[in-house]
Amino acid sequence: MANRLSKIYTRTGDSGTTGLADGTRVSKFGLRVEAMGEVDELNAVLGLLLMESVSEEVRVTMLAIQHDLFDLGGELCMPGHALINPARVSALEDQLDRWNEALPPLKEFILPGGSRASAVCHLARTVCRRAERVCHALQAESPVTDTALQYINRLSDLLFVLCRTLNQQAGVPDVLWNNAHKK
Repeated sequence: MANRLSKIYTRTGDSGTTGLADGTRVSKFGLRVEAMGEVDELNAVLGLLLMESVSEEVRVTMLAIQHDLFDLGGELCMPGHALINPARVSALEDQLDRWNEALPPLKEFILPGGSRASAVCHLARTVCRRAERVCHALQAESPVTDTALQYINRLSDLLFVLCRTLNQQAGVPDVLWNNAHKK
């Protein structure tokens, strides 16, 4: 890559707008920029998760997802372009099925926590759900690809299962919600 980011500040955003990849200037508080920011935040939380002691399978899967999220951010930054391949949605589903198959059936709601890695993954899951909501809100005013919406939805499901998987791998039980705590 040849000096693409040789100058970090441009001063062009000082007035409250930012540039999309096609050169269009948009408000920094618009839904498209909000969606890009949510996806970026999710990617950052996954980076935090990767600072934890996780299995090589989890590490490889999360790194691939970080690359996908960078592509998703690019797709959001280039209205009308599709960068997320439908095969990546299938890959999430396959991984989700593999991890879920190794878990005991879930009979109660669970609370975020257990191991530290699981707690960080729960944070990623909630950021992912927020990103999904913003992407759907954006879809109401400007096209977002069906594949991008499917990807972010499957990812939140995968992260939920990964939370449980991380607890299982750490030998820590899930934290079960207990309605009796009110008594």
